[in-house]
Amino acid sequence: MNEQQRKQANQIKQVDPSDIKSAPEENLERLKNMDSDEMIDKYFQTTYEPPNLKKAKKRLKKDVDIHYDFSISKELQQIGKGKKFLIRTYGCQMNEHDTEIMAGILSDMGYETTDDTNEADVILLNTCAIRENAENKVFGEIGHLKPLKLEKPDLIIGVCGCMSQEESVVNRILKKHPFIDLIFGTHNIHRLPALIEEAMFGKEMVVEVWSKEGDIIENLPKVRKGKIKGWVNIMYGCDKFCTYCIVPYTRGKERSRLPEDIIQEVRQLAAAGYKEITLLGQNVNAYGKDLEFQYGLGDLMDEISKIDIPRIRFTTSHPRDFDDRLIEVLAKGGNLLDHIHLPVQSGSSEVLRVMARRYTRESYLELVKKIRTAMPNATLTTDIIVGFPNETDEQFEETMTLMEEVGFESAYTFIYSPREGTPAARWEDNIPMEVKKERLQRLNALVNKQSAEAMKKYQGQTVKVLVEGESKKDPEVLSGYTERNKLVNFRGPKSIIGEIVEVKITNTKTWTLDGELVHEAAEVK
Repeated sequence: MNEQQRKQANQIKQVDPSDIKSAPEENLERLKNMDSDEMIDKYFQTTYEPPNLKKAKKRLKKDVDIHYDFSISKELQQIGKGKKFLIRTYGCQMNEHDTEIMAGILSDMGYETTDDTNEADVILLNTCAIRENAENKVFGEIGHLKPLKLEKPDLIIGVCGCMSQEESVVNRILKKHPFIDLIFGTHNIHRLPALIEEAMFGKEMVVEVWSKEGDIIENLPKVRKGKIKGWVNIMYGCDKFCTYCIVPYTRGKERSRLPEDIIQEVRQLAAAGYKEITLLGQNVNAYGKDLEFQYGLGDLMDEISKIDIPRIRFTTSHPRDFDDRLIEVLAKGGNLLDHIHLPVQSGSSEVLRVMARRYTRESYLELVKKIRTAMPNATLTTDIIVGFPNETDEQFEETMTLMEEVGFESAYTFIYSPREGTPAARWEDNIPMEVKKERLQRLNALVNKQSAEAMKKYQGQTVKVLVEGESKKDPEVLSGYTERNKLVNFRGPKSIIGEIVEVKITNTKTWTLDGELVHEAAEVK
């Protein structure tokens, strides 16, 4: 905001009493009358700078700053006393981990957590932008929260996460949902204490979304879910710019944490009794490419494998960055699990070229061959998009044959939907929806078939299961995952939750296994 704009903004604040949020009655009256486009335009035209995708695409050469000095002032440590917060999370494991950080910050501000929207004093929607359906869910939830906001004007409702980094989304909220109090992006979660304070005592909607790259903040508090499985961010952002994907714009350029900081966090989780960790990154196996010294994901996993923690996974990888060193380290086995999620997106080299994936069908199959040679029992899963612009029937058939040739045991499948701001969004979405749905149906039938066949191989086998808790369908049944990420349901005492036990498989289904407990707490070391 330039000086002239700042003066104009101050003039608006001085003469417009409807901006004032000092009393619930005035808040309520303001909210009831906030559907006027004229007022909204007046209110935001000089005080808000939207996120800019063009700026987000610029990859600055400056080094990423790493901070170890995050703190919350004494005043803000008391601001949430006697109040409660609720965070609704949409999307990937990275968003789940961001929620853990925001929960840690709010807890350090004195807030307590709740699952009841009616009890909450702060509600944050941590959003996902990767699919249109994910955005629709968030806007649906925003609509549901409006009556609650009218009933409780002092309630702070915030929208954060990847959707907040999209200019069109933020402008839609400003125009259509002005009762929202707070919008912030993926790069400035560490600013949450100040943003909450501003939303609580300020006169206007708080919007802080940075198009510039975020720094790495190392000492952020976290409230982790449970004590069994933990997520560890090892890097942030993505530099691939696939033509359909919004993530490089919403998450910024690739920024790797220092190895010593990651290793220290893993050691802390091991000391706390965690049985499994997953290393996270939007493009996790590009880890280290931005560091000033030669060090990659294979090197990091080799060091982490020496830590006394039973299971180590990573997600999500890009085929282009899956190098020989990583395969060599994974092949050592031990606590490094050989379940590999390797998104292919399409089986057609031509479609992959238009997607800007920068590998071919042939090179992908060569990578799979390397992995199979080094780890014959490795489980491979993938992501696939159907109905990408101009995808022909023949190109879709190439995806089907690739699915069979690789022998994927599971796949996340999606109908292509354009994401505003990406190159593909400018192209004609020329595959009729009925064709997309027919292709998806055929692909899913094949995925189900291959998953069921893979599950049958476990009949009568004894597998090691990390027990996570009660089954969602039956509280008398326990459930957990095998080393190769297969969900197993079985009966056993609640005392073994959090342990690794041996279970004999008695029945196989398409997506899950049923079994019997062999003996308690056969923990893997």
